[in-house]
Amino acid sequence: MTPPTTTALPLAARTSGLVGSVIDSSTSLLASQTHDIVRFAMGSPAREAIPAEILAEVGADAIGAQAHDAFDYAATEGDPALRDALLEMLEGTTDATTPDRLTITSGGMQGLDLACKLFVDPGDLVAVESPTYTNGSGTALSYQAELLEVPVDRDGMQVVALREEAQRLGRRPKVIYTIPTFQNPSGATMTLERRRELLELAREWGSMVIDDDPYGMLRFAGEPLPSLHELAAGDPLVFSVRTFSKIVAPGLRVGWVDTDPSLQPLLVNAKQAMDTCTNLPMQRLVAAFLCGGHLEAHLVEQRQQYRLRKEAMQAALTEHFGGLARWTDPEGGFFLWVTFDPAFDTQALFPVALEEGVAYIPGNAFSPEGRFPDALRLCFASTPPDRIAEGVQRLRVAVDRLAGGRP
Repeated sequence: MTPPTTTALPLAARTSGLVGSVIDSSTSLLASQTHDIVRFAMGSPAREAIPAEILAEVGADAIGAQAHDAFDYAATEGDPALRDALLEMLEGTTDATTPDRLTITSGGMQGLDLACKLFVDPGDLVAVESPTYTNGSGTALSYQAELLEVPVDRDGMQVVALREEAQRLGRRPKVIYTIPTFQNPSGATMTLERRRELLELAREWGSMVIDDDPYGMLRFAGEPLPSLHELAAGDPLVFSVRTFSKIVAPGLRVGWVDTDPSLQPLLVNAKQAMDTCTNLPMQRLVAAFLCGGHLEAHLVEQRQQYRLRKEAMQAALTEHFGGLARWTDPEGGFFLWVTFDPAFDTQALFPVALEEGVAYIPGNAFSPEGRFPDALRLCFASTPPDRIAEGVQRLRVAVDRLAGGRP
């Protein structure tokens, strides 16, 4: 038999923008390890934080043996049971909404993909926070966007810097991507003043704001702020992305977007070309969890646990890295952002740390330009306090090994 000739595949031009995710790839990497590893890498709730027993209990009726219709196709905009339960859940909150603004998605990532599919053409300028969630910037790149990195400080995206950078380039971003509350990876929360400035700037420019807020319900300190959704008061320029992945369980792959009603037909058309509908059994399961009144008690418990875990990680960092690094102090969410001072190469540190039994995400993963080689992200939410202390100690051992040139 004659072997086939080697032929270049006719790849689409957009494949050059498919950068993948260091964060998601860490799941496979860690699964291949055979030694004990303290896992600060993936931004996920701890296994014990997932209400598995309650989900199994409510699921017996919602998707059990007698729930035959739960395994059919669903309406593309979302199953009525979940839409009704979600609207009731959001009533009285900063994300309260109406049925004509709501579309159920396959997790928050599909919400980001839909936003970029609707608004990003090849060559469009998309402003992203720096550092930012790598999957968010990666989604924009997959639609062949050009990215503008805007610095983040303890008060969130620096809106003044956004304006200055746009003036320097002589271009206004078509889309502004922000995680305003307990930002990933920095943990920073955008102040009320900056939220208003951002919305004013978006209106001046006619730019879409992708308001990505997976962590807003996980505040364990400080005073709550109105969401961009609330402050926008129905402005069609704000496209809000939400998910149950961080507040209930990531494996559900159920989220929602809140948009101007005029966009829903386009969202339905776009989603039908993706997956037809969000997984109906999981929609029914989430609806049963909400209708059973389980979410609030679950959130109260998780907020308490996450505060304890954040404090445990900060205490361990103070013990082992005082004078060598500085870190953020978030009022909610999952993450600490650690910056070495003097600078230390966290990409080179990663394999050494993995050998020592601790995993994290290097800082340069959160910048398309690789701007943060001296920083790293640690997830405190997924690890109990005793293991946090062990993991940070292992990290210090790895730092000492690399600094001392030891194999």
